[in-house]
Amino acid sequence: MIGAVDIGGTKIAVGMVDDKGKVLSRMESPTDPNRYSDGIELIAHMLRRTAQRAGGQITGIGIGSTGPVDPMRGEFGDVDFLPGWRGKSPVKDLGQVFSVQVALENDADAAALAEAGWGAGRNRTRLIYVTIGTGIGGGIVLDGKLYRGVDGAHPEMGHHVIDPAGPECTCGFRGCWESLAAGPAMVTWLQRNAPRICELARDADPVAVHAVETEAYYLGLGLANLINLFTPDAIVLSGSVMKSADLLMGRMREVIRKGCRFVPAEKTELALASLGDDTNLIGAARVWHYRFGS
Repeated sequence: MIGAVDIGGTKIAVGMVDDKGKVLSRMESPTDPNRYSDGIELIAHMLRRTAQRAGGQITGIGIGSTGPVDPMRGEFGDVDFLPGWRGKSPVKDLGQVFSVQVALENDADAAALAEAGWGAGRNRTRLIYVTIGTGIGGGIVLDGKLYRGVDGAHPEMGHHVIDPAGPECTCGFRGCWESLAAGPAMVTWLQRNAPRICELARDADPVAVHAVETEAYYLGLGLANLINLFTPDAIVLSGSVMKSADLLMGRMREVIRKGCRFVPAEKTELALASLGDDTNLIGAARVWHYRFGS
């Protein structure tokens, strides 16, 4: 039974996950972005409570966290949403509390491992996981191994440039994929007048339909770039925007077909994530299995 910890900018979720990827118990609490020591005490408390509810013993702890992390050193990097947590080591601190092995990964990499091991990407040799919500993130699993860049860095696929004349992004560029195709991009495009764009599109509202077409176009461009670069077996799509996949997938596939003439793009499966709302917790547990399991 693995203790799973999902650390986000606004909440922390903790649960117990068995070795088949089933969440046995869970609870969550708001994140205090400035008080790391209080956060670790809270996580330890929730781990004990969820272990008690699940009726078992914690045999390891896996952590998936927002923002830059150093998975090898088990430390937080320059996390915008958690200023008081920067440079701290939950791996060391939770390891001392529970006397078990602890592993840390970026939450998108954790989710990629979950879908590759227990979800829609199971038995796929080359898998890319993309989550599209308030931002765009993801992870890459090649031959069963999580892809890491230089110095163990996590690839920021949401920040490759689609349109250099596009809107400014916090990354420093204009027109990166996230600035054009993440959830807020659609709302900004409509000047915040349509908070339920996809629902309006289903009712054939012409402005909303055009917004969804634009969203699908930009998503398709980014996915075409990933297919041209990596030619994966599958791309698993997740996040709040993909809850309206039925409105987006057709146009996305059209864009991919037009932009991937020189690779066998038709053999790359576009699949929706299958682990549901517990993906991040399951991913955190999968982090432990990936690092320490057989």
